[in-house]
Amino acid sequence: MYVHLVDGTFELFRHHHAPNNDDPERGAVRGVLRSMVWLLERGGPDDIPATHVGVATDHVIESFRNALWPTYKSSAGVPPELLDQFTPLEDALRALGLVVWAMEELEADDALAAAAAQADADDRVAKVIIATPDKDLGQCVRGDRVIQWDRMRGTTRDADGVFDKTGVTPAQIPDWLGLVGDSADGFPGLPGFGAKTAAALLTRFGHIDDIPDDHAAWGKVRGAAKLAGVLRENRQEALLFRTIATLVDDADLGTTVDDLEWTGPTLDFEAICAEYDCDDLLDRVAALRDGGAPQTQAELPL
Repeated sequence: MYVHLVDGTFELFRHHHAPNNDDPERGAVRGVLRSMVWLLERGGPDDIPATHVGVATDHVIESFRNALWPTYKSSAGVPPELLDQFTPLEDALRALGLVVWAMEELEADDALAAAAAQADADDRVAKVIIATPDKDLGQCVRGDRVIQWDRMRGTTRDADGVFDKTGVTPAQIPDWLGLVGDSADGFPGLPGFGAKTAAALLTRFGHIDDIPDDHAAWGKVRGAAKLAGVLRENRQEALLFRTIATLVDDADLGTTVDDLEWTGPTLDFEAICAEYDCDDLLDRVAALRDGGAPQTQAELPL
């Protein structure tokens, strides 16, 4: 089986900000719902049917990481009409029959990491596909068995792809982010440490803890003396950023791989389709439930 794990928060944001969204109060939910039906119909990047699907959302955007760093991402500045669609989205996806992890203390990314680790440990699973472009999820990639899928760009990234993109292995992503920061998540990294310099040091030494204070041991690194001074003075901060960037992949989600199998919508799905003006999904989902494909199938964006 293939397991598809979807970043519901990312999906909600991108559908809310889509150029064709003319309904800011409900359009994001409608867009994600259509996108998930498309996924069930068409499958993932290998055109393998999506039979086992889980969606993670940030039911509360703030998490334990906000207590670790004052500028960590929060709900501040998020349009209220977008924030108001998180709970309706979770309800709509459950009505479709999907497993939804609505996260509060932890983040959606933690749920995706934990679900990926659980699926990776199951010998029945042939591949785990994490549907998100977020670079911090790169730490969950394992060879070509656990991969990332950027649905917007139609690209995938295995372990080699993570290295090609960042210059480090999946296991080193938290260290890399600890040095370079992550503006999307609201922590800055260390001054002067760019992606290439951080990758070169981690490739040579492994982890932040192992990078020597003495720049003479660094080899050919531009500005090594200055950067070594920055690291000496701020190593504990870099380690804190690494902690922030490290996903909790052993969280108890209360579900198993078997729970992710899609068996059809609930009785609430018809009312959800009526509420979001997408009654056309009823026949398509019924065809999926009955094991067939709809006679006509609209070409929908991912």
